[in-house]
Amino acid sequence: MIVRLYSKPNCSLCDQAKGVLERLRERIPFDLVEEDIRADPTTFAAWRYDIPVVIIDGRDTFKHRLVESEVEASLLRVANGTPVADSGAHEE
Repeated sequence: MIVRLYSKPNCSLCDQAKGVLERLRERIPFDLVEEDIRADPTTFAAWRYDIPVVIIDGRDTFKHRLVESEVEASLLRVANGTPVADSGAHEE
């Protein structure tokens, strides 16, 4: 399972999101790929107001603040072969 985190430097929400993902990696195996959202103009245009953005197996799943229990539930669903839902229910 690949989890992609779009973030940028000096972003406290991004730092919090990375902390949540690192804690969850201790319990649930996944590859974490962190990318600076500013590196790709298309990605930046799509999500510049939504960082951090977490993509689980190719689906944008979480934006802004991460609730550890919700992220864990999504990761477990994917690990068990169930696709994750879109991020609409997780926005602030």
